[in-house]
Amino acid sequence: MKVILVYDIGEKRVGKVLKICRKYLHWVQNSVFEGEITEAKLEKLKRELKMVMEPEEDSVIIYTFRTEWYSSREILGVDKGKIGKFI
Repeated sequence: MKVILVYDIGEKRVGKVLKICRKYLHWVQNSVFEGEITEAKLEKLKRELKMVMEPEEDSVIIYTFRTEWYSSREILGVDKGKIGKFI
């Protein structure tokens, strides 16, 4: 499945969350990742994130696309992730 993950994490934990996300997905922009991932790996990613997060302070949003990726992707300014096309 294809995934877009965005997070808002406290300063003390953001480095750990960044490192975890980079193991599974492609970095696109500050606090934004995307990529293709199996359901098993997605569950593992979520477990790892939950171990680091403070539920009362932090937020992670995961958008899953089971069949189609987004229909277009437009970047204004610097392409920080340089991951190419997913379609």
